[in-house]
Amino acid sequence: MAIPLIYNVRSLRARWTSTVVAVLGIAGTVGVFVAMLSLARGFEATLVASGSARNAIVRRAGATSELDSGVTLDQVRVIEDAPGVERAEAGPLASPEVVVVAAFPLKGRDTEGNAQVRGVSPKALAVRPSAQIVSGRLFQPGMTELVVGRNAAEAYDGIALGKSVRLGGATWTVVGVFDMGGTAFDSELWCDANVLKQVFQRPPNLFQSATVRLTSPEALTAFKDALTADPRLTVQVDREVDYYAKQSRQLTTLITVLGTIVALVMGIGAVFGALNTMYSAVTERAREIATMRALGFGSGSVVMSFVVEALCIAFVGGVLGGVVVLPLNGLTTGTINWQTFSHLAFAFRVTPLLLVWGLAFALLMGLAGGVPPAIRAARARIAVALREL
Repeated sequence: MAIPLIYNVRSLRARWTSTVVAVLGIAGTVGVFVAMLSLARGFEATLVASGSARNAIVRRAGATSELDSGVTLDQVRVIEDAPGVERAEAGPLASPEVVVVAAFPLKGRDTEGNAQVRGVSPKALAVRPSAQIVSGRLFQPGMTELVVGRNAAEAYDGIALGKSVRLGGATWTVVGVFDMGGTAFDSELWCDANVLKQVFQRPPNLFQSATVRLTSPEALTAFKDALTADPRLTVQVDREVDYYAKQSRQLTTLITVLGTIVALVMGIGAVFGALNTMYSAVTERAREIATMRALGFGSGSVVMSFVVEALCIAFVGGVLGGVVVLPLNGLTTGTINWQTFSHLAFAFRVTPLLLVWGLAFALLMGLAGGVPPAIRAARARIAVALREL
């Protein structure tokens, strides 16, 4: 015979102060746990969304990122002629690119942040059609002009349409702002690759990578096989989305591990809070438990009743923790991308799956805090408790 659930509800209401403390402890733990995971998911999603399944990025074999890569002009010409490259009226859709990192003052802070400045070809918008100029215009080839990503314009002081910027010893004019849907490119500044090389005194025939637009996602295999088999080239070819997924892995793993450690430490405190609440309930209700046992409720029913009570506390705490962290969804923040050593703006992503994980974590804490007191209640000696009546 099971103990009615209404008995547990009334018991929790009777000890509302200790119940509230336990609920808040679990809610705080779940909030931190979900917030840290949403931070990691937001960073990962921003970088992964930067890539396109129809784009391939070509770098020097063995390079870990664009910064330590090198592709010559002769190699770019071979890449443009490879099978699978989409062609338009202007020719093969390939953009040889140069990347430098420059410091700019961050808005509202007394510090600077590293921004990634990308020198691209005039075909860059055709290679990445998701890039849209939302203000101003695209830079003119051969001119010291910049177009800046939407997030870069919001993050850095003085990086606005019509402003002049000192970069590499030259004065540049911001002539446009582009939007790529909150991807990593939105934190970059774009300009003419040849001008950028001149200003930073880079070799005129050397780029760091080449991004090409493929005729279809399936064309990657033929394109990659042709380049890796060509004796004139020593390059590695990645689908663009895979390249950015690899870039996100290191920091995403770090945030996830640190967040889990913090949540576990807080979780131990929350479990002790639940234990204290449930042990107090066992002590206060010793005579009630003995009476129920004498009326025919078995030890299994007593254990289940106390476990259900602890899970109710945990469930309310888990839901509250999820509700508290929901306003973070879409909130933009920024950090250093360790692969490029540049500032990257991204948004928290509080997904339904993360909320489910948070609720499951709460129930696990409730189970850990409810089972020992429940076993103690079931083992209570009926005759001794009844003598106290």
